[in-house]
Amino acid sequence: MFLSFPSCSRALLLAALFCATTPLASAQSNASARPATSAAKGTAAGTNRQQALMGNEAKIDQLLKKLTLEEKIAMIHATSSFNSGGVKRLGIPEIVTSDGPHGVRLEHGRDWKPDEGVNDSGTYLPTGNTLASTWNPALGYAFGSVLGSEAAFRGKDIILGPGINIVRTPLNGRNFEYLSEDPYLVSKMVVGYIRGVQDQGVSASVKHYAANNQEEHRNDVDVYMSERALREIYLPGFQAAIQEGGAHTLMGSYNKFRGQYATHNAYLMNDILKGEWGFKGLVISDWGSVHDTQEGLRNGTDLEMGTDLSLMYNSVDQTASQVKQEDMPSLYDRFFFGKPALEAVKKDKSLEPLLDDKVRRILRVMYATNMLDRAKRKPGAYNTPEHQATARKVAEEGIVLLKNDGNILPLKKTAKSFAVIGANATRENALGGGSSQVKAKYEITPLQGLQKALGSQATITYAPGYKIARNQKADPQLIEQAVAAAKAADVAIIVGGSTHGYDYKVWSDNAYDAEGYDKPDMKMPFGQDELIQAVLKANPNTVVVLLGGGPIDVSAWAGQAKGIVEAWYPGMEGGNALASILFGDVNPSGKLPFTFPVKLEDSPAHKLGEYPSTPGNPLKQTYKDDIFVGYRYFDTYKVAPQFAFGHGLSYTSFDYGKLTVQPGKQSATVKLTVRNSGKVAGAEVVQLYVQDEQASVKRPEKELKAFEKVFLKPGESKTLTLNLGPEAFRYYDEAKKQWVLEPGSFKLLVGSSSRDIRQTGEVKL
Repeated sequence: MFLSFPSCSRALLLAALFCATTPLASAQSNASARPATSAAKGTAAGTNRQQALMGNEAKIDQLLKKLTLEEKIAMIHATSSFNSGGVKRLGIPEIVTSDGPHGVRLEHGRDWKPDEGVNDSGTYLPTGNTLASTWNPALGYAFGSVLGSEAAFRGKDIILGPGINIVRTPLNGRNFEYLSEDPYLVSKMVVGYIRGVQDQGVSASVKHYAANNQEEHRNDVDVYMSERALREIYLPGFQAAIQEGGAHTLMGSYNKFRGQYATHNAYLMNDILKGEWGFKGLVISDWGSVHDTQEGLRNGTDLEMGTDLSLMYNSVDQTASQVKQEDMPSLYDRFFFGKPALEAVKKDKSLEPLLDDKVRRILRVMYATNMLDRAKRKPGAYNTPEHQATARKVAEEGIVLLKNDGNILPLKKTAKSFAVIGANATRENALGGGSSQVKAKYEITPLQGLQKALGSQATITYAPGYKIARNQKADPQLIEQAVAAAKAADVAIIVGGSTHGYDYKVWSDNAYDAEGYDKPDMKMPFGQDELIQAVLKANPNTVVVLLGGGPIDVSAWAGQAKGIVEAWYPGMEGGNALASILFGDVNPSGKLPFTFPVKLEDSPAHKLGEYPSTPGNPLKQTYKDDIFVGYRYFDTYKVAPQFAFGHGLSYTSFDYGKLTVQPGKQSATVKLTVRNSGKVAGAEVVQLYVQDEQASVKRPEKELKAFEKVFLKPGESKTLTLNLGPEAFRYYDEAKKQWVLEPGSFKLLVGSSSRDIRQTGEVKL
């Protein structure tokens, strides 16, 4: 949602996380979390967490009896920009929400204008794609703990995150908030995040449910996909968030799904979420995603947080900026769940049990977060050194070393001169991107991080190289200055890539990673290709650092560059983390959570010609790529990527021992030994893919079904045990409307990426 229409610590763990700032020669933290051993265990744990929401049903029954019809209606819609209604006479408070996928959003009070003079400069964590690149579920928990603690400190009840929509197209402007193209990786990372938030006494709100995979036409696109694609690709993350993470709330998305708006979609909300998955919590609308009172009441929406306020302003001949504070309550009463809902229930008494269910779900979440009965709540903490250390740790583990020819990295601090080139080297990003904007206490830019790391022992010359502006092309004068700086330096470091739009008024000027806009293409903006080619020619001893929210076309110069680093949007400690990686104080261990295509046309959503909409019908979007999203397409159809899913290099090397496979009736246990055969400490993400060799339906060549991040000192070995339950071998049978495990042979592929398989095995089930 736009700025004017918003959408959407455990001491031992933290102690382990802080070990990551040690030099390469010393041991790194083993803060990894092994994937769940079976779907049964995960579902059982999730069921217990959902049942925990029902521990106060008797009290809720009593409150429902005391509430008037009007008071119930007041509780199911917003009363201000981020608050929903309460009932003062019964001690039921308003719910206070805040955006916050990677930091608690700046304060807006009870209106749409940012508050001034308040303490809302908090911890700016790395964005979601950075977290996913760590492939470390324990960091998901630490990440969520920071958010929960800071939200509690700020008096928030619900934090609107995590965002877990599948990265389907490289152009989606909101990919930076999301986690991965792979549903298994999403599922493993989201569970820790949610538990981290909610263990701090604040509710998480997983979003955007469902099939919200582009910003272009997000308010009117009607998404169609096969049931198999829905079940195998687009729903697993949400199911894990509910059943394993125990998320208290879920946010509906803007788009339509199979002809009906997702926020009040009978199939998604009633049949799947609340029916099959047994969700006991609260469904919140995205801001403006409710379109019909009757459908909202009947099809699973519980709380309307926002509507089309422009219609309300027009009805009173006012604009958003002209609405007076005293006029706002009457406007909120006009929500679909305001007076229209009250009138609907009065006319049709069969709607009252549905209304009661909505209020019951709100009260469940309130009890779960100690909002009622004068219960004591956790006070939280704000922008502490520990929170800042977590931000740095996530950045350090999330930065990905894409290329390192001739071991150009790590750089030596003994070099006498460095040229730092690129407008992104000095650009702050905390306030960018839309509803996920954060007012950071501070933000270390890449240039500042490099300056701090080198101190006075080397000379740093900075040249911007390009200008960030709409339709900006290569600037010959800026390139000339950059080339001169590169020629005069021992080492050149280019910091480029994409940018955030800063706020809704100027997003269209530089909206490459921003809510409400998709990227125009996958190319490097602002003439950066020309700049990078010129600098590489001037000084071959050049490293290219990319910032951004996802894949970007580097084909023009990737073959000439010796070193390429993907740093994403690395948060308030990003500059320090980047310097630690570049100079070898920390060994890179990040892995790509999605595929980098060579060119946009290689991406399956674009290869099949169905983005942003079906020709001739701008509202309908058919997912013809089906289950072949990301590496499932590239590997199955033998399309060479620029950088593969799961790819990420290290300053050390890892040897993979042979697999031993112990089959069960419908499961398998895989064991192998991994050894650090290099000279420095490091971490490897061991990835286990499954290939069905005898399927009766078309299946991907391989699918990620287990992984573990292992931290090893030089010469150290560790034996890993990776467990595959029945769900690792199943596919969704559309005819039977259920998951099916066909007997037969399955190949087990273990490696460092989807394209770097080191060992193979086989199991017959």
